[in-house]
Amino acid sequence: MTQQLELYDVTIIGGGPAGMYTAFYSGMRDLKTKVIEFNPQLGGKILLYPEKMIWDVGGVPPMPGEKLIDQLAEQALIFEPTVVYNQRVAGLDKQEDGTFLLTSMTGERHHTRTIILAMGHGIPVARKLEIEGADRYEVTNLYYTVQELQVFAGKRVLISGGGDSAVDWANELIPIAERVTVVHRRDLFGGLERNVARMKECCDVRTPHELTSLHGNSSGDQIEYVTVLNIETGVAERLEVDAVIVNHGMKGDLGPILEWGLDMRDGLVVVDDQRATSIPGIFAAGDLITHPSKVKLIAGTFVDGVKALNSAKLYMDPQAVKVAYVSSHNERFRELNKQKLQQV
Repeated sequence: MTQQLELYDVTIIGGGPAGMYTAFYSGMRDLKTKVIEFNPQLGGKILLYPEKMIWDVGGVPPMPGEKLIDQLAEQALIFEPTVVYNQRVAGLDKQEDGTFLLTSMTGERHHTRTIILAMGHGIPVARKLEIEGADRYEVTNLYYTVQELQVFAGKRVLISGGGDSAVDWANELIPIAERVTVVHRRDLFGGLERNVARMKECCDVRTPHELTSLHGNSSGDQIEYVTVLNIETGVAERLEVDAVIVNHGMKGDLGPILEWGLDMRDGLVVVDDQRATSIPGIFAAGDLITHPSKVKLIAGTFVDGVKALNSAKLYMDPQAVKVAYVSSHNERFRELNKQKLQQV
């Protein structure tokens, strides 16, 4: 039955930054590559904040997440990997010849020599506000992500939360909104120190506070004001708002791979220094993994992808060169370089 399926050298599960760069590097190593993505497009977690400015990718100027996705996707597709959308991988079966048969939740099957897991924390689900009746405002002015900054132009915005996204959103909204208030249970915020300092300088930051109540207008379909509580003093205060953004973190749903028997710790896949998992032939990269030298930056996911792919190559061919030649010396780029020079 599996003989009817096209056999790939590498199947990458996940199309975020780690998966996209790994697909590109797999092409550099001349491997037959497939990417399986749950969403209808590439991008991964960055799809949640397309207008957020990303500053920490080496060698490129700061840019919105949406543009970074476009550039990573263009790079990922240079060597024409097969990309499959709208599929979530569920089943894993190792065949007698050592290859793997993957089955999606909709029944599609994928045959591969090696697997690289790059699905981040899984399907991201925002942690909802634990206030009764909050869901009624989700269609009006209660938000769990920021897709379009101009929606908040000239408005009084309250942000509940203290993660790096909350800090970034606050800073992005400073020149757009009439007022930005940030409410957080702790004095410690996530994100880069410079970003936190700017937020504290330009926004109304209230710690240690928490959002305790939402109060609707006369028709009950929009939040008109909120109640915030000082946790230390017990004093409650009413604040009039036009929009509330909640950033209480994301819950990642890894789904069926939790049943594969992978060594995991605190919801993350344990890998060695070469990004090999506890199952031979399966490697992993990006936010999904944990190891002693893990770097939690987009740049770090690129390194993870390179190491995972090189390990997959050596797993298939122990006599192979350990790493790909750099692009300036790589034979696969000769023709591409000619095409680029002609376009200049």
